[in-house]
Amino acid sequence: MIWVTGDTHGDWIHRVNMDSFPEQREMSKDDYVIILGDFGIWRDSPQQRWYLNWLEEKHFTTLFIDGNHENYDILDSYPVEEWHGGKVHFIKPSIIHLMRGQVFDIDGLKFFTFGGASSHDISDGVLEIDDPRVKEWRDDPDKMYRINHISWWEREMPNQEEMDEGIKNLAEHDNKVDFILTHCTASSTAALLSHGLYKPDKLTNYFEEIRCNVDYKRWLCGHYHDNKAITIKDIVLYEQIVRIA
Repeated sequence: MIWVTGDTHGDWIHRVNMDSFPEQREMSKDDYVIILGDFGIWRDSPQQRWYLNWLEEKHFTTLFIDGNHENYDILDSYPVEEWHGGKVHFIKPSIIHLMRGQVFDIDGLKFFTFGGASSHDISDGVLEIDDPRVKEWRDDPDKMYRINHISWWEREMPNQEEMDEGIKNLAEHDNKVDFILTHCTASSTAALLSHGLYKPDKLTNYFEEIRCNVDYKRWLCGHYHDNKAITIKDIVLYEQIVRIA
């Protein structure tokens, strides 16, 4: 079985506890729950380690792509390994980060994965930790800012190497996959979802190129905190958990 859900922001206990996800009673470590970015790797704290241990003990394997709210210093510190045909980080033996630009063969289905997105909650900028405005704005709820390497990482957006690797890996699979899993989505799809409110960026334009050139059955994304079929093939998920195989 393969189930998919949207952003969890580290709150795995509410999303996949037995009451909210009773289907797990029939699952094993050979079954999967995929989280579509903003998984919630944030800090190496006792609390987060406890939550990760809780998730590791579930009777399924957790797979996730990265979002724009992840601690990339921590994520990038894990060794790169290969799993089911693509590059991964093993956070725990059954908590696995599916890296950008990869094609995975899971239960006979091909999945193209590409995490990341541009943060839009930073209208007041990204500050360095020693910027005096950090202390000044700390208790001001109207200030929309992030702190570099504390609450924001440039790695939220892909580099050219990751984008090139994605195109190369898709070409090696004849530009045909069953599922595309991303955090944000293609420019035209985001425009449909938002009635033109969401503006394109480097990553959504990259996804637009993929949308036009790759044969896929379903494209699943998170990021937008909604549950909706945008088109017959393109779906955004948030707190819903849906079975796809």
